[in-house]
Amino acid sequence: MITVEKSIVIGRPAAEVFAYVADQTNAPDWQRGLLEVRRTTDGPIGIGTRHTVVRTLMGRRLELSNEYTRYEPNTLVSFEWSGTIPGEASYIVEPAGTDRARLTSRVELQAAGLLRLAEPLLAVSLRRAVEANLQTLARQLKAGSSGRSAPAAVADRGVFGR
Repeated sequence: MITVEKSIVIGRPAAEVFAYVADQTNAPDWQRGLLEVRRTTDGPIGIGTRHTVVRTLMGRRLELSNEYTRYEPNTLVSFEWSGTIPGEASYIVEPAGTDRARLTSRVELQAAGLLRLAEPLLAVSLRRAVEANLQTLARQLKAGSSGRSAPAAVADRGVFGR
């Protein structure tokens, strides 16, 4: 199993940071290799919310589904997916002073079969991608960018990145 956990302080109120990351349709704007996210359930975001995700992985285009398994408004969202490399991820948002928030991103992957041989490479690539994604997110939110107005580069560079 590969586990990566990274935190960053973002110059926006915790509620704004949480609202942005909990709405996964925003994720292609700040996550490497993520091409598209469509919510496939109706109603407010919460436990059971599902998405269809299109991403690149090792030069291949993949489509997968995820589902929110935990949801605590303004604090925690956690989701799981299955497919080529099943896993789970979470975002925890905590106030970090006036108009600042600490976002902790945690990702766990279960490489199986031949992909287990590539686990060390996958781990390094995932760590780099998570760090870069958080830096991009912090820059966008600090600048007040949200939604689709921010340009999203989608070229594939590396295992998890552009």
